[in-house]
Amino acid sequence: MKVSFNKAGFIILLTFLAVINLYSQNIPYTILISFDGFRWDYTSRGLTPNFDYIEKHGVKALSLKPSFPSITFPNHISIVTGMYPQNHGVIANTMYDPATDKIYSLYDTAEVRNAYWYKGEMIWETARRQGVITASYFWPGSEMNLNYRRPNYYEKYEHSRDYLERINGVINWLKLPYSERPKFITLYYDLTDSEGHRYGPDSPQVNAAISKLDSLLGVLFNKLEEINLRDSVNIIIVSDHGMTEISKDRYLNIEELSSCNSCKFFNRGAIMNIFIKDKNEVDAVYNRLKLKESHYKVYKPSEIPAEYHFNYNHLIGDLFILSEPGWSVGTTKDKDRMHDYNGGNHGFDNSFMDMHGIFYAIGPSFKENYKTGTIENINIYPLLCKILKIVPKQNIDGKLENISFILKERE
Repeated sequence: MKVSFNKAGFIILLTFLAVINLYSQNIPYTILISFDGFRWDYTSRGLTPNFDYIEKHGVKALSLKPSFPSITFPNHISIVTGMYPQNHGVIANTMYDPATDKIYSLYDTAEVRNAYWYKGEMIWETARRQGVITASYFWPGSEMNLNYRRPNYYEKYEHSRDYLERINGVINWLKLPYSERPKFITLYYDLTDSEGHRYGPDSPQVNAAISKLDSLLGVLFNKLEEINLRDSVNIIIVSDHGMTEISKDRYLNIEELSSCNSCKFFNRGAIMNIFIKDKNEVDAVYNRLKLKESHYKVYKPSEIPAEYHFNYNHLIGDLFILSEPGWSVGTTKDKDRMHDYNGGNHGFDNSFMDMHGIFYAIGPSFKENYKTGTIENINIYPLLCKILKIVPKQNIDGKLENISFILKERE
């Protein structure tokens, strides 16, 4: 069948394409950087000249409040989905699914890449579906085994990957031909988290980590200058959680306290998920733990405080344990690894200030020399959608109006 296409229609089509092209050109580049475990007050130690520069020329929040629990994978996913962990599905770094009898662990590459676990739509999925090119130099969830759920470009996580190599990788993406260049990029560093766990948040080692990460920001600024994109790139720096000091003298063996023979215990430290095979035993175990409740709280899922937004997910288990800040819970097996409990940890009540992270932003989309109070991390996803000029997924927990005031008026 021959289709006629008159001159007027052709002109309209060309105009439409020109408008779309112009629209896409107006989308700024945005780099979202995560400094894992970088506590909200680490920049007050006089070690961070590049953060001080951003504070003067961009936006600084008092703190970034993590979603509950204040753990790495759940909060990285909350940042890029705008959803609480109970809704996006990644409720801990280790999860047991009684429906499939499968275990998710951040150390199990196959399960980390298994899209089954990720129920929320991540920002790169939203962007890619709407024609915006994205990239990730590490971020939880970015390596999913479904191509259409990954960024256009991504690197498989390698814990020991050189820190400067990561920045060079980002710069190389920004040097691609314009039509292939990502508008949104993530970048991840673990250093403050790793040193905080090992030595505690007030250690010289953490101070050295703070200084090193700050210096990497200077390297990034310089490299963006070299490719003439310094003024065209938004840089947003966040952390998934903070860190607080723990001690082997503040350890509780929940396995012993529960006297439960049909229990499976998952996670340790700040939280624990308990699955009880014999459901007739749930109340008895609960009552035993409740009777001995000291420096921890035991909950049935329906009893978990509403402000945690952590009630309605079958991965939580039959019972949930939350430690008092600075205390640790575990099993008999965990007790043999007491060296794990003499540094720092996180995962505690997300209102506890030691659990709060950082939020800094600088670039063409953001106000200058602007300070605000605490921001919740679920509001970052709608903010990114606004910057990237894309329509956000509708079933999210974050709200643009809770964060849009940090943008320049034209945004």
